[in-house]
Amino acid sequence: MFSHDVLVAFALTLIAGLSTGIGSLVALNAKRTNTRFLAVSLGFSAGVMIYVSFIEIFPTAQQALTKGLGDNLGAWVTAISFFGGMGFIAIIDKLIPKAENPHELSKVEDMNQDVEEVRNSSKLLRMGLFTALAIGIHNFPEGIATFLSALGNASLAIPITVAIALHNIPEGISVFVPIYYASGSKKKAFVYSFLSGMSEPVGALIGYLILFPFLSDTLFGILFAAVAGIMVFISLDELLPSAREYGELHLSIYGLVIGQIIMAISLLLF
Repeated sequence: MFSHDVLVAFALTLIAGLSTGIGSLVALNAKRTNTRFLAVSLGFSAGVMIYVSFIEIFPTAQQALTKGLGDNLGAWVTAISFFGGMGFIAIIDKLIPKAENPHELSKVEDMNQDVEEVRNSSKLLRMGLFTALAIGIHNFPEGIATFLSALGNASLAIPITVAIALHNIPEGISVFVPIYYASGSKKKAFVYSFLSGMSEPVGALIGYLILFPFLSDTLFGILFAAVAGIMVFISLDELLPSAREYGELHLSIYGLVIGQIIMAISLLLF
């Protein structure tokens, strides 16, 4: 039987995870024929992922690893884990075949023609699934952190939960937009966005039942650094190049800057 403190901790973690669905709702009214919105949104997604990786996730990982391993070794393991995450997602990218698609939008001269050209883009779908995977992995240890902080100090956990929820809203947009434009299905895009957020309460549950006795600063730091590498790789390899293909030259950069500004504000407020 779960105690009251455990139930409160789970509830806070669930709230943080559900906020990715709010991001989906924000993007829900976008028209699939609006490739300018798609370009800005993909740039926005890249900005969110790059900023949060370098400003929040990587320093958190290094702090945990230096605490567990010492300053010098901790810094080395942080860097190795970061590039290890990049190598991991690069291998996955190579193992998943890229389908040849005659309707791929980058090969179409008229960038504003029928929505079927966008819906048939396998590249966008792969990108959306990779983004969902990266954010899901990121949210997993985040869920453990939220849960453990709530168990230790409920008053401290509330602002942490609010901050994570704010971060998850743009992350929900990051998952929703490419999957929606690739499939034309709002339901499918919402489901993947929702599931990427649900890894937070799943992380809390697994952390409580299995990992709690073994959780250490070293394990936490390695996982966080690897996630930062995964998110940066996806942003540079998938999101930004596609944003440039689907819109005008500077739209992806505008979206990237907007995404970084929103993430910066959410971090500074909490």
